[in-house]
Amino acid sequence: MAGDGLQIVGRIRSCFPENFGVPRQAGLVPTAIAELRFTREFSRKELVRGLEQFSHVWLLFLFHQALAEGWQPTVRPPRLGGRRRLGVFATRSPHRPNHLGLSLVRLLGIDQEGDQPVLILGGVDLLDNTPVLDIKPYLSYADAVGDSHCGCFEQEDVPVVVTFSAVAGDFCRDYQLQTGRPLARLIEEVLAADPRPASQRGRKKSFGMSLWDVNIRWQVDGNRFHVLSCTVTGTAGSPTLKGIQAPR
Repeated sequence: MAGDGLQIVGRIRSCFPENFGVPRQAGLVPTAIAELRFTREFSRKELVRGLEQFSHVWLLFLFHQALAEGWQPTVRPPRLGGRRRLGVFATRSPHRPNHLGLSLVRLLGIDQEGDQPVLILGGVDLLDNTPVLDIKPYLSYADAVGDSHCGCFEQEDVPVVVTFSAVAGDFCRDYQLQTGRPLARLIEEVLAADPRPASQRGRKKSFGMSLWDVNIRWQVDGNRFHVLSCTVTGTAGSPTLKGIQAPR
């Protein structure tokens, strides 16, 4: 049970083993692919019958790593540089009274492992092992709003230039040949969304993050993000994602 009247229907297996690097919104990193593996009670193919007709699905999930931190009435959104406070209900912060999240992700396919369905998802912003509480199909005729606006969050992003050292570039090519995972493209998209905390922006320094079972070191100089090195962490990551190709 995830709370009174709520049940975990499945868990995410994604390329993000840690919070740093997870996109702040779904769809920003199209190459970020994940699987949704159902819990035993809900791992029945009749529960997803007809879902293959839809291009996208809504996921209602739990910010499980924020539970112990409690919730906050106001937060500083990174999108606004971490300098402005807004009410938590005016943001998508994980530090909410019920720690619930909502993401719109692409449904790339539905695999079958015996009688157990597995959803293949693209453009995710979900940490590995995230508990999913519900799945709903995206309905373009009702969910798409043509005259929408997002207030202070409507701001232009500064274009980011991502480059690779020779060693890092060679590693990414070899890694993709061995696993089928488009690591270089994933790194480019994650860095283009600038995963740094607001307090760390504007500084020339090095950072590290993990994607799948790879640790990536990169350096920032202005709007130039230079990938220095990539090394295998020694953990298996999400082996079930091997061979899954990113959406084109």
